[in-house]
Amino acid sequence: MTDFPITIFHNPGCGTSRNTVAMVEAAGYAPTVVEYLQVGWTRPQLIELLAAMGVKPRDLLREKGTPAAELGLLRPDISDDALLDAMVEHPVLVNRPIVVTPLGTKLTRPSETVLDLLERKPETFTKEDGEVVRL
Repeated sequence: MTDFPITIFHNPGCGTSRNTVAMVEAAGYAPTVVEYLQVGWTRPQLIELLAAMGVKPRDLLREKGTPAAELGLLRPDISDDALLDAMVEHPVLVNRPIVVTPLGTKLTRPSETVLDLLERKPETFTKEDGEVVRL
Protein backbone atom coordinates (compact mmCIF):
# COMPACT_ATOMS: atom_id res chain seq x y z
CA MET A 1 0.00 0.00 0.00
CA THR A 2 1.48 3.27 -1.06
CA ASP A 3 -0.54 5.28 1.46
CA PHE A 4 1.36 3.54 4.25
CA PRO A 5 4.76 2.53 2.83
CA ILE A 6 6.66 -0.15 4.69
CA THR A 7 10.24 -1.21 4.02
CA ILE A 8 11.69 -4.29 5.68
CA PHE A 9 15.43 -4.92 5.58
CA HIS A 10 15.21 -8.68 5.56
CA ASN A 11 17.34 -11.79 5.80
CA PRO A 12 15.30 -14.74 4.48
CA GLY A 13 17.53 -17.12 6.45
CA CYS A 14 16.35 -15.60 9.75
CA GLY A 15 13.15 -16.83 11.41
CA THR A 16 12.55 -13.51 13.18
CA SER A 17 12.87 -11.71 9.86
CA ARG A 18 10.54 -14.16 8.09
CA ASN A 19 7.96 -13.81 10.89
CA THR A 20 8.16 -10.02 10.66
CA VAL A 21 7.49 -10.04 6.91
CA ALA A 22 4.64 -12.54 7.35
CA MET A 23 3.07 -10.50 10.17
CA VAL A 24 3.13 -7.31 8.08
CA GLU A 25 1.59 -9.16 5.15
CA ALA A 26 -1.03 -10.74 7.43
CA ALA A 27 -2.05 -7.21 8.43
CA GLY A 28 -2.85 -6.55 4.77
CA TYR A 29 0.25 -4.62 3.75
CA ALA A 30 2.50 -5.22 0.74
CA PRO A 31 5.90 -4.19 2.11
CA THR A 32 9.00 -3.44 0.11
CA VAL A 33 11.35 -6.23 1.16
CA VAL A 34 15.06 -5.50 0.81
CA GLU A 35 17.31 -8.54 1.04
CA TYR A 36 20.26 -6.58 2.36
CA LEU A 37 22.67 -9.53 2.24
CA GLN A 38 22.33 -9.43 -1.54
CA VAL A 39 22.13 -5.69 -2.17
CA GLY A 40 24.38 -4.57 0.68
CA TRP A 41 24.36 -1.33 2.64
CA THR A 42 25.63 2.13 1.91
CA ARG A 43 27.17 4.23 4.64
CA PRO A 44 24.59 7.05 4.18
CA GLN A 45 21.76 4.51 4.33
CA LEU A 46 23.04 3.06 7.61
CA ILE A 47 23.58 6.54 9.08
CA GLU A 48 20.01 7.47 8.16
CA LEU A 49 18.56 4.29 9.70
CA LEU A 50 20.62 4.71 12.87
CA ALA A 51 19.48 8.32 13.24
CA ALA A 52 15.84 7.35 12.69
CA MET A 53 16.14 4.71 15.42
CA GLY A 54 18.20 6.91 17.73
CA VAL A 55 20.86 4.24 18.17
CA LYS A 56 24.59 3.81 17.60
CA PRO A 57 26.22 1.31 15.22
CA ARG A 58 27.14 -0.95 18.14
CA ASP A 59 23.42 -1.26 18.97
CA LEU A 60 22.83 -2.83 15.54
CA LEU A 61 25.95 -5.00 15.48
CA ARG A 62 25.06 -8.66 15.11
CA GLU A 63 27.57 -10.94 16.79
CA LYS A 64 26.02 -14.39 16.38
CA GLY A 65 26.79 -16.03 13.04
CA THR A 66 28.96 -13.15 11.84
CA PRO A 67 32.69 -12.35 11.59
CA ALA A 68 32.33 -9.63 14.29
CA ALA A 69 34.69 -11.31 16.76
CA GLU A 70 37.33 -12.28 14.22
CA LEU A 71 37.31 -8.74 12.84
CA GLY A 72 37.93 -7.38 16.35
CA LEU A 73 34.66 -5.47 16.37
CA LEU A 74 33.62 -6.58 19.85
CA ARG A 75 36.34 -4.53 21.55
CA PRO A 76 34.85 -1.56 23.42
CA ASP A 77 37.34 0.87 21.83
CA ILE A 78 36.13 0.30 18.25
CA SER A 79 34.82 3.57 16.84
CA ASP A 80 31.42 4.10 15.26
CA ASP A 81 33.21 4.88 11.98
CA ALA A 82 35.04 1.55 12.07
CA LEU A 83 31.81 -0.30 12.80
CA LEU A 84 30.04 1.44 9.92
CA ASP A 85 32.90 0.62 7.56
CA ALA A 86 32.71 -3.04 8.61
CA MET A 87 28.92 -3.13 8.22
CA VAL A 88 29.17 -1.80 4.68
CA GLU A 89 31.88 -4.34 3.84
CA HIS A 90 30.10 -7.23 5.63
CA PRO A 91 26.31 -6.66 5.49
CA VAL A 92 25.69 -9.66 7.75
CA LEU A 93 27.05 -7.59 10.66
CA VAL A 94 23.82 -5.58 10.75
CA ASN A 95 21.15 -7.11 12.93
CA ARG A 96 17.76 -7.71 11.38
CA PRO A 97 15.01 -7.15 10.55
CA ILE A 98 14.87 -3.36 10.41
CA VAL A 99 11.43 -1.99 9.57
CA VAL A 100 10.65 1.51 8.34
CA THR A 101 7.07 2.84 8.31
CA PRO A 102 5.47 6.29 8.68
CA LEU A 103 5.17 5.47 12.41
CA GLY A 104 8.90 4.95 12.89
CA THR A 105 11.97 2.83 12.32
CA LYS A 106 13.12 0.01 14.53
CA LEU A 107 14.91 -3.29 14.81
CA THR A 108 11.98 -5.65 15.26
CA ARG A 109 13.34 -8.27 17.61
CA PRO A 110 11.19 -9.99 18.67
CA SER A 111 9.13 -9.94 15.51
CA GLU A 112 5.89 -8.84 17.18
CA THR A 113 7.44 -5.45 17.98
CA VAL A 114 6.66 -4.63 14.34
CA LEU A 115 3.04 -4.19 15.44
CA ASP A 116 4.03 -0.86 17.06
CA LEU A 117 4.90 0.41 13.57
CA LEU A 118 1.62 -0.53 11.87
CA GLU A 119 -1.69 1.31 11.65
CA ARG A 120 -3.59 -1.97 11.60
CA LYS A 121 -2.82 -5.38 13.02
CA PRO A 122 -3.51 -8.85 11.68
CA GLU A 123 -6.59 -10.49 13.19
CA THR A 124 -4.47 -13.44 14.32
CA PHE A 125 -0.89 -14.49 13.81
CA THR A 126 1.03 -17.66 14.54
CA LYS A 127 4.81 -17.65 14.16
CA GLU A 128 6.45 -20.36 12.08
CA ASP A 129 7.48 -22.15 15.30
CA GLY A 130 3.81 -22.39 16.36
CA GLU A 131 3.87 -19.56 18.93
CA VAL A 132 0.60 -17.60 18.85
CA VAL A 133 1.19 -13.85 18.98
CA ARG A 134 -1.11 -12.03 21.39
CA LEU A 135 -2.61 -9.13 19.49
